[in-house]
Amino acid sequence: SEPAVLGARMTGAGFGGSVGLLVERDAVEDIGRRLVERYRAETGIEPEAYVCAAGDGVQVTSPTDLDGVGD
Repeated sequence: SEPAVLGARMTGAGFGGSVGLLVERDAVEDIGRRLVERYRAETGIEPEAYVCAAGDGVQVTSPTDLDGVGD
């Protein structure tokens, strides 16, 4: 129901679980604050929120970068 949330996924439900959200950059602080407040109000549990950014991942830039790999 949040237009700035582009996607969400529950994970690790065995020990309380986590929710990963993909959120528009301009809305991160507002969405995070409201999510924490609503969860606290509904459960009485103080949640933790972490903000991170996606990176390009692991890359090999040239064959010489492989020297020594697997030794």
